[in-house]
Amino acid sequence: MKCIVKEIVGENAITLEDGQGVYDRIRPALGRGEAVELDFSDVTVFASPFFNAAVGQLLKDNQPEAIDRLLRVDNLNSVGHDLMRRVIENAQRYYSSPDYRAAQAKVLQEMFKED
Repeated sequence: MKCIVKEIVGENAITLEDGQGVYDRIRPALGRGEAVELDFSDVTVFASPFFNAAVGQLLKDNQPEAIDRLLRVDNLNSVGHDLMRRVIENAQRYYSSPDYRAAQAKVLQEMFKED
């Protein structure tokens, strides 16, 4: 399956909502064990919320090896590659460690606690 990111999000892959749109398109195919190609042709701006939603949450239900085997990324510039790599590393840590998730939730709760 080929997913042309620009057709979903335009030239800017920034928001969680945009990333969720990509995730919703590719998750079913990956869940069936089908290969997916993410084509980033003509997408020029990236942010971690996009990659968290589009790719990071794939690790919630899939092993990293399966993602490596089934997900192909084309035409992503070096900035996008670096950002996506960091998001994947963080997602692996988050989904593989209940202690890490609990610590992160506690920090966020404290940050947003009303005075």
